[in-house]
Amino acid sequence: MEYKIFGKTGQKVSSIGMGTYYDPAFITARKLHLKGINKTNVDAVKSGIDNGINLIDTAELYGTEEVVRDAISDKEREKLFIATKAFPNHLKPSKLRKACLRSLEKLGTSYIDLYQIHFPSPFVPISETMKEMEKLVDDGKIRYIGISNFDLAKTKEAVSVMKKHEIVSTQMSYNLFDRDIEENGLLNYCKENGMAVLAYYPLAHGKLVNIKGTDSPMAKIIESHKGAKPVHVALNWLLSRGENVFPIPRASRSDHVIENSKFDSYTLSNEDLDLLKKITS
Repeated sequence: MEYKIFGKTGQKVSSIGMGTYYDPAFITARKLHLKGINKTNVDAVKSGIDNGINLIDTAELYGTEEVVRDAISDKEREKLFIATKAFPNHLKPSKLRKACLRSLEKLGTSYIDLYQIHFPSPFVPISETMKEMEKLVDDGKIRYIGISNFDLAKTKEAVSVMKKHEIVSTQMSYNLFDRDIEENGLLNYCKENGMAVLAYYPLAHGKLVNIKGTDSPMAKIIESHKGAKPVHVALNWLLSRGENVFPIPRASRSDHVIENSKFDSYTLSNEDLDLLKKITS
């Protein structure tokens, strides 16, 4: 497994992480207490850790913080980098602290490595939220502050209100089909400011794994790299976009996670990268 520094944290984490968003039906079932903890999901996260992936992303919205708790219960906590998120209706200072404490309890840990704002709020000034986030760092509840689904303008605004601590990361949809963060300047801004980018939907909801046709760029690259899989190409393409990019494919099944962990068995050549420019949705 390859490891690299996560933003300005100084912390080395695996080049790819694991996401634990499953689907809207799962979230609804969890909220209505119709679905318990799925052992398949727990085993998937465990498999990732056993294969060197130490970056794990969840959120209070997902209903999977307990999945992560069960997966890490017999692991060395200090070797893991656990990220979770606060939902927009919990961004007032008092609600944010309560949300953080709930997440800590559900995760079964005394601290969160990366606490992220899941979406910007149109109702709560970002300065109020970030002031409380900084207090959570000072109190030892969280180690680092991140954001998610913030466009460039809102990212700059969030960065501008920080007083004591820095925003170390953002989380955005990013894959071969969805390159908005390249086109709107957000990726360059993050590079210039030392912010890590957690790339969710790195496989474009599975579309990149199921590209058909022997003449497709994906097929040609796979043919030139013995043992390569479409998932490896998709992850390696993201990693080629910068040292600050960390794909977080979903961890739903152990076999998928183990396959993901083999991404570093080869690297993409310049010719491969040129071919991938021809891929469109």
